[in-house]
Amino acid sequence: MEKFTQHSGLTLPMDRPNVDTDAIIPKQYLKSVKRAGFGPNLFDDWRYLDPGDPAIDNASRRPNPDFVLNQPQYDGASILIGRENFGCGSSREHAVWALTDYGIRAVIAPSFADIFFNNSFKNGLLPIVLSEDQVEQLFVEETATEVYQIAIDLAAQTVTTPAGASFSFEIDEFRKYRLLNGLDDIGLTLQHQDSVKTYEERRKAEAPWLFA
Repeated sequence: MEKFTQHSGLTLPMDRPNVDTDAIIPKQYLKSVKRAGFGPNLFDDWRYLDPGDPAIDNASRRPNPDFVLNQPQYDGASILIGRENFGCGSSREHAVWALTDYGIRAVIAPSFADIFFNNSFKNGLLPIVLSEDQVEQLFVEETATEVYQIAIDLAAQTVTTPAGASFSFEIDEFRKYRLLNGLDDIGLTLQHQDSVKTYEERRKAEAPWLFA
């Protein structure tokens, strides 16, 4: 998993409350478990004017010109600003995979659905909770700025705007440790690889019939 320490990036405004996981990545794209290849279908139903299907080449589809992902000023955006209850709906981890595969490193919102929030940390996506007033300020400034880039410092737990305003955010210390060090569940286990190997060797000596 990629480490998250500091990140500065262009913001993508998603000015809708209750953005659910089916909107983030529709159900027809859930067959793969490779964690990659979902970015082209991020927000698929809003992004295109015709129905999506895994068998259809997206290049042949009609993009929705009014949707933010299709507007050139947001090309390369890596920080999404959302409204309350972001990531609600079903528990599909693919929603986080689609965001990260597109290039989103952090999502800032007043609140998140619990399962989406937990899945984010396991996949290197930083969900940041700010107050509704602070998020509203980000939306207002983004609308008034041609290129709106903000800076996130995970170690300091701050979000800094182009004008220099700084907002602090809370994060569980263990989750912070995992992101700073790029550790998913497998990475955490591999930190104890020597202990696991020692235990297995001892068990082989104690109960060799189990390993026959």
